[in-house]
Formats: sequence, C-alpha cells, structure tokens
Amino acid sequence: MVRRRNITDGERRDKDRFALERELRYRTMESPAADASGRGRTLNMSSSGVLFTLEGALMRGHRVEFSVDWPAQLNDSCRLQLVALGKVVRSNENTAAIRFEKYDFRTCGATAFGKTATAGKLSA
Repeated sequence: MVRRRNITDGERRDKDRFALERELRYRTMESPAADASGRGRTLNMSSSGVLFTLEGALMRGHRVEFSVDWPAQLNDSCRLQLVALGKVVRSNENTAAIRFEKYDFRTCGATAFGKTATAGKLSA
C-alpha cells in the first residue's frame, strides 16, 4: 500500500491515509424513507475513515454502514471483511468520506461477497 500524506499543502488530517482500492457496499442507517444503498470502491483509508466512490450523493451527517472485502486473509486461508459504521463528513455526486464510529473484521464463508453467514448489521 502507498502512504499518502502531504503536510506541506496544509493537510488537516491527523491520520495517515493509505491508497486501497477494494469493492465496497454501503447503506444509510437513517429513516426508511431516506435509506440509500449501493456499491462503490474505496480510494483511500486510514484508521479513522475512508474515501470511496459511490452511485449517488450521500447526505453529510448521515450514518452509513458499509463492508469491504479485505485484501489480507486470516491465517493465509480465511477471507476477511471489514464492516464499519460511520458518519458522512463530505460527499458529492461521485465520492463520499466517512469518519468511522466503529468497525469490525469478520470472517467470510464460502459464499459470494456481501452474502456471508457472518456478515450482519453492526449494533449502534
């Protein structure tokens, strides 16, 4: 992974960001009328948040749950999935930035991404 941080350009982030491009699935956790879901790709990630592409703009301040097929495996044999909950801090029609509130790594079964027996809803 490539580390991205540019302090000379007035970078305000306090965590290093790493270029990481992986498939991502997301859904908002707001009222049922405002629920949105979709797919995208992560662009970069840090220990406190993620920037990703999306299918339509998300509202700033909305809570979003998302999952990412993680590139590393547990014991070199078990696929992992990052499941996280966070708030939208920035969004436009192509990308959104989420600040993590909580996250968890889960093991994946033999089924397709996003349809595993262990992938479930994070409790708020």
